[in-house]
Amino acid sequence: MPRHLIRLALSLVAVGLLTLADVQWLQVSNGTTVALGFLLIVLVAATTSPLWVAITTSVAAMISFNFFFLPPVRTLTIADPQNWVALFTFLAVSLVASNLSSMARSRTEEALARRDEMTRLFDVSRDVLLMTDSRQALPDLARAVARRFDLDYAAICLPGVDGWDIAAGGALAVSLNPAELSRAFSGNQRVASGPLTLVPLRLGAKPTGLLAISGHAPEAGALDALGGMAAIAIERAHFLEELKSVELARQREELKSALLASIGHDLRTPLTAIGIAASNLQASWLTDDDRREQSELVLAEVTRLTRIFENILEMARIDAGVIATTEQWVHPSEIVEAARDQVGPGLTGHALSTSIQADVLARIDPRLTAAALAQLLQNAAQYAPAGTSIDIAVTTTDRELQLSVRDHGRGITSADAPHLFDRFYRGAGSGSRSTGTGMGLAIARGLLAAAHGRVWAENCTDGGARFTIAVAADIKPAQTGDSIS
Repeated sequence: MPRHLIRLALSLVAVGLLTLADVQWLQVSNGTTVALGFLLIVLVAATTSPLWVAITTSVAAMISFNFFFLPPVRTLTIADPQNWVALFTFLAVSLVASNLSSMARSRTEEALARRDEMTRLFDVSRDVLLMTDSRQALPDLARAVARRFDLDYAAICLPGVDGWDIAAGGALAVSLNPAELSRAFSGNQRVASGPLTLVPLRLGAKPTGLLAISGHAPEAGALDALGGMAAIAIERAHFLEELKSVELARQREELKSALLASIGHDLRTPLTAIGIAASNLQASWLTDDDRREQSELVLAEVTRLTRIFENILEMARIDAGVIATTEQWVHPSEIVEAARDQVGPGLTGHALSTSIQADVLARIDPRLTAAALAQLLQNAAQYAPAGTSIDIAVTTTDRELQLSVRDHGRGITSADAPHLFDRFYRGAGSGSRSTGTGMGLAIARGLLAAAHGRVWAENCTDGGARFTIAVAADIKPAQTGDSIS
């Protein structure tokens, strides 16, 4: 309103200045010329201001035209009847022109407002399509509506078993009355409740909830469109949740099938070997060396079975999210030795070399890191040709400990690369091998995730593959007398 009053004042000043210029400076006496000047001011006022500003300006121009230019001048009386016709013609033309200009301006503003609302609706629809997390869909939708339409408050209200589920957005904190929400929902029509506007969310004719907004609300058509869009977004969130549930169920079935197939395959060989060795031990013709050899075979296969069951238990802990972490200061060589002890006979036939860049201590979880490194060593021993070496390199940065395992095998094929860390995936080179469940690399990744670390693989330029572990850690130089705990 103050803005329009300023424009009215400017229009009246323009009428006064034009009158002063025509009377004092230009000394214009032609009534037609004067009337056209006043009409120009009226049209400018009508184009930039509401109709009442243009009408007020028209009346002021008519009075000035009568007082200063129609004889007898300096009075508001009119002597010549023709001047009456000229005066009222001027007033009628001014009013009609003002009305037409005001209508054109109003329609232009309305068109621009609708264009802006369509743009905002489009932006909200794009926000809806980008929502992929079904759990955060409703809060994200409420925030998107409040942000796109510059609202003080926006809330998605859905009826539930124990009352209303409300997801709110916007800078204003509003307490919604459940009774008012229930009345608006049962009425299935738009309701204004104080500063709030309650808009039904409909899929067809079926109400699914309410949209509560506060602030400068869009026009009725845009509100209904927004309500329909919000209802579609809610339905889409439900579909995403159902799709996720179906996908999880499918993955569980696949994991069960893969686990049974893998365990069935990997248990058969050691159990068969143990059974044969146990039968041989009962034979009376065996020498002491033969009995020792059969006993060692039984012990090796039992160790292998134990490792298989440990992998299964480790995978179960990862899935359940119950892996506890305990950080302490350790030397990287302790991690390497612990990993080597865990693999044990699995490294038979491979020379192991270790390179540690600096004599430092790292504050990490040694158990999880060593277990992950052991999985990489076991993987390298399985896929590298017998007689080749396996190289371990340890490097550090200010905030990270890196351990890499490099083998001299065939490397990683392009077909294997995307699936290396998938559960129960066995690479192209595993076809002729009887060992390996395809869980090792997946377990390593899960253990490192719990220890705030990561793992990746790459081919070496001179052959073979390198798997690297990176664990977030505090690093300090190792000194004589350091207490490692």
